[in-house]
Order: sequence, then structure tokens, then C-alpha cells
Amino acid sequence: MAIAVTRDALGAMRRAAEVADPLEACGILLGDDTCISAFVETTNVHPAPETHFEIDPQALIDAHRAARTGGPQIVGYFHSHPNGPTEPSDTDRACAAGDGSIWAIAGSRGVRFFRSGESGFTALCTNVIQG
Repeated sequence: MAIAVTRDALGAMRRAAEVADPLEACGILLGDDTCISAFVETTNVHPAPETHFEIDPQALIDAHRAARTGGPQIVGYFHSHPNGPTEPSDTDRACAAGDGSIWAIAGSRGVRFFRSGESGFTALCTNVIQG
């Protein structure tokens, strides 16, 4: 399985992770089933942002409203594992809805992409495109 991601969106994810370090960064992935065309950084409102993330609920509501009125669709979520692996943690696995959404995880080895399904996470090949 593969997903395209724009160079701009990927760069924004990397910057968000760098700026937030040593805390976890988080945000919303926008686009469609084949391409992540934009990234919206959000505030991590989790009470323990050193080891967990929670996307600001208002940012999520705003993104859903924009999508309903013709804006970009929410295709998934981003968070970072400062100095950690670029793969889903046990906490990520427990919290994932298994709804087919894309999870982007930044860690010590860059940013990797996964699809959350009923049987867990599936790693996605990534094609970086202009944009």
C-alpha cells in the first residue's frame, strides 16, 4: 500500500516535531485516500505531552467543519515520538480506531506513515511529490 505526500506537508510535520521536542507534536492530515496534500499543526492538549498526544478538540471540530463546506478532507493524524521509533507504540495501538485513517509518526528515523485498520496498523510506502 502507498500514499503520496506533498513535500510541503512532510516538511511541516518535520518542523513541528523539531519545535515541540522534547514534547510530542501533533496535527491533522488533509487530502484524500491517495495523497496527503496539507498538514495542520495543532496544540497537544494531553496532560502528559512528554509521552502522549491529544489533538486540540477545537482544531478537530474546525477541520471537520471546513471539510463539510468543501474544504480539504481529514485523512488522518500526525504525532511525534521524540527520540523514539517511527512506528506505532502500544499506546497508539490501543487508541487507534481501526477506521482506515492514516497515522504519520515522526521519530528518530524521520516520518513514517501507517493505515489504521481493524487488525492494527499497516505500514505505507510513501511517495513524496511537489506541493
